[in-house]
Amino acid sequence: MAGKNRLSAERLRESGLRPTRQRVALADLLFAKGDRHVTVEELHGEAQEAGVPVSLATVYNTLHQFTGAGMIRVLAVEGAKTYFDTNTSDHHHFFVEGENEVIDMPESSISLGGLPQPPEGMEISHVDVVVRLRPRRN
Repeated sequence: MAGKNRLSAERLRESGLRPTRQRVALADLLFAKGDRHVTVEELHGEAQEAGVPVSLATVYNTLHQFTGAGMIRVLAVEGAKTYFDTNTSDHHHFFVEGENEVIDMPESSISLGGLPQPPEGMEISHVDVVVRLRPRRN
């Protein structure tokens, strides 16, 4: 296995996932560019360009497996538009309307307080804040 394949395979094992050829290839593509936000369609396009033979359904299922294993986070922005975030730390996002771009918000940008008490037997796992942006109108 090449160097980055080995790293991806190890990352998958550490997350409790079997490092299949397709998972390793998609992990290589997903994590090679550092922290970023991708859609299923974008990663599928990258896979096609890289010559990785995977279907759109396989990319969808694999990203959800990565999410379930804690390797990435899912971020629902607009209705059916879902992004997958390789940065799993607690942080918030800007969403640029019209460009469909998600940008990580600097850590100290927002302070949350006064969250409601969760129902009995439940706890808050995390809070996602998405601030929508658009170009200024003159």
